[in-house]
Amino acid sequence: MSETGTLRVVLVDDHDMFRAGVRASLAPHLEVVGEAADVDAAVAVVRDTLPHVVLLDVHLPGGGGGGGAEVLTRCADLLAGTRFLALSVSDAAEDVVAVIRAGARGYVTKAISGDELTAAVERVGGGDAVFSPRLAGFVLDSFGTQAADVAVADDELDRLSAREQEVMRLIARGYSYREVATELFISIKTVETHVSAVLRKLQLSSRHELTRWAAARRLL
Repeated sequence: MSETGTLRVVLVDDHDMFRAGVRASLAPHLEVVGEAADVDAAVAVVRDTLPHVVLLDVHLPGGGGGGGAEVLTRCADLLAGTRFLALSVSDAAEDVVAVIRAGARGYVTKAISGDELTAAVERVGGGDAVFSPRLAGFVLDSFGTQAADVAVADDELDRLSAREQEVMRLIARGYSYREVATELFISIKTVETHVSAVLRKLQLSSRHELTRWAAARRLL
């Protein structure tokens, strides 16, 4: 994020009308600095503008046929400074896993509202992983198989109360604070308090680290 609080965003989607709708829906402090409709144009505009966040469709024409995952692969050297958030109509497991493996920091579907998308861009820009509810399960199932032999650390879990464990699992799956509050019938303020306690007790610094921690222990 810039010193003024503005996040520079690039929109990548092959539908002009959809890009126009997204651009109109984002909050003013999210500055759209470029757009692209295919793989080659996406790589060019990302390299030219070096945005904070790229909103990336997974099904794109052009390039070698690899779609959004190909854009990520060809921009791999930029991932430390530019973060990618997949935004797609698809909720297929193979699409979700492909772009996350390639380096995307999250995946949300096009059913998301303008306010929710703004919040998702802000969170990804800040370093968090963001998923539409339940899509995180695809990623956790896929990457969790790599850590199937990792035993659950009972002493770590024992640091958390039963309620904190419930909140931890939902947050790690990509639920927003409001969605967790609705799911557990508690206030948003209470959710915030539990999340702070969970991160402190587990010595983690972000939701992204929490997701990785939970996935490695097969907790979700």
